[in-house]
Amino acid sequence: MENTNKKKLFFISKNTLTGYAFLGPNISGFLLFTLIPIVVSFGLAFVEWDLLTPVKYIGFSNFVKLIHDKSFWYYLYNTFYFMLSIPFGMFASLGLAILINQKLKGIVVFRTIFFLPVISSMVACAIVWRWIYNPDYGLLNAFLSWVGVRNPPPWIASTSWAKPALIIMGIWQSAGYNMLLYLAALQGIPGELYESAGIDGATKWQQFWYITWPSLTFVNFFIIIMGIINGFQAFGIQYVMTNGGPADSTTTIVYYIYNHAFQWFNMGYASAVAWALFALMFGFTLLQWKLGKQKG
Repeated sequence: MENTNKKKLFFISKNTLTGYAFLGPNISGFLLFTLIPIVVSFGLAFVEWDLLTPVKYIGFSNFVKLIHDKSFWYYLYNTFYFMLSIPFGMFASLGLAILINQKLKGIVVFRTIFFLPVISSMVACAIVWRWIYNPDYGLLNAFLSWVGVRNPPPWIASTSWAKPALIIMGIWQSAGYNMLLYLAALQGIPGELYESAGIDGATKWQQFWYITWPSLTFVNFFIIIMGIINGFQAFGIQYVMTNGGPADSTTTIVYYIYNHAFQWFNMGYASAVAWALFALMFGFTLLQWKLGKQKG
């Protein structure tokens, strides 16, 4: 009996060690590249440090500076501007989902085509779109000139058009993923609801407004939450497409953090801006969560 218990304990401990061995790399990665940097960045938010001189404690000076920093508020405005892609992207994705939800031949091919931008490299996509937006030989301006548009926009070379141009690209890249979410929700709506509504004389628009749209509440909630989080973290497209230009018109908060930390080596101020960004993200997410629960 004792031997049996010892064998059980041995196997349990062996399985436990095996489990920890598999979890070890993930836990180590989380500690080294996530948790420890978060703790360190919180401490750095209260100091002045440029990687070369000794660390100098300055209390809340970085946060006070942030409040009076006009660049911070301008880049925050840019960040919110890029979030206009959320509602436009939702409508585009829903339209695609309704389109490919039809029982037509070859619809699987279109699903694949619409989803391709999601799995494509962001850098590769950005390079292609830079060529499309080129004011001199770009595909888009060539098409606009062909249809008779005089003096087509310079797109990413213009402070007025750069943000809308990047929003269009962002919608194109993310529409396929949101399309699948909407498609799954649409296919979960019982067909009997539409049949009953049709018998009662409801038009297609009334069926959409009173049946389809309310059934998409939770998908809309998820897309808005993720859109806000991703919007606050916008950096990659701006970095590759425009380098934050022209004239900082596409520089976002994360790009501002990057510049302070890795271009100007203002580690303390960069950390303070990062924590201010976290507070904004947390606040907006919490607000949207409460609004979603009330609607639910």
